[in-house]
Amino acid sequence: MPEARLPSDRPAVPADPSRPPLDLARARAVLEQAARSAGRVLRERIDSIGAVRHKGIANIVTDVDVQSERVVRETILGAFPDHAILGEEGGLAAGASPRFRWIVDPLDGTTNYAAGFPFFCVSLGLEVDGALTLGAVYDPLRDELFLAERGQGAVLNGRPIHVSAVAELGQALLATDFPYSREVFPRAVAGVELMSRQARAVRRAGSAALDLCYVACGRVDSYWEWVVYPWDLAAGALLVAEAGGMVTRLDGGPFSVDCGQVLASNGLIHSDLVAVLGPLALGGD
Repeated sequence: MPEARLPSDRPAVPADPSRPPLDLARARAVLEQAARSAGRVLRERIDSIGAVRHKGIANIVTDVDVQSERVVRETILGAFPDHAILGEEGGLAAGASPRFRWIVDPLDGTTNYAAGFPFFCVSLGLEVDGALTLGAVYDPLRDELFLAERGQGAVLNGRPIHVSAVAELGQALLATDFPYSREVFPRAVAGVELMSRQARAVRRAGSAALDLCYVACGRVDSYWEWVVYPWDLAAGALLVAEAGGMVTRLDGGPFSVDCGQVLASNGLIHSDLVAVLGPLALGGD
């Protein structure tokens, strides 16, 4: 199997020698608590969604997204009041200690959730000095908690997970999604057409974080997306890397949570995927 390829880091934030180092065991416990608490909100509110508003032509947010993020922020700040939090709904709340940035998607798969389609999750990541260090994705309907710690591997409900061993694109089960951006949409459709001709099958389920988890545990062999945000990627990218996979840009270039796109795979078929998607990502036909 390929060696794990950790996602590229943001520029490092200088350490403050006057502050004690982060207790990663405590941070991991808070991460899990926040994910499970927010997941409980999603599970309990699925039949009682209140307000639904549009953030774009097809991008929606519900009052449950907001409630879930509030629970996450309260949990994190209760333990680490000086940490920064970047949330999909609440934006960036800068903390007194910029070394620590939590990246929060309180409900990844809102469209699914609002329709009662059972594929959504809570996704939480933690950067330390610019490096992805902890990640958790919680699927409350299946009670599946995916956890990763930098350099320590990835687990699902406490059991180690690893990417698949599929070595040929023609045998691979792939996952993707379509962007809300109408400008990028034609490339996304072209990519699905090309991949559908070469892979065993392509699936589109509607949650980037869960799709990345499914790469990490071998349920699918790759996931790609054209327009994504840090809260979509932070936890899932770390999970894939720690499970032995590879995470890059669509053209195979260095990945970061802020780069706006992702290609994740088991590593064995990565060059074949880049050969198909790279020309489209670079503006080819």
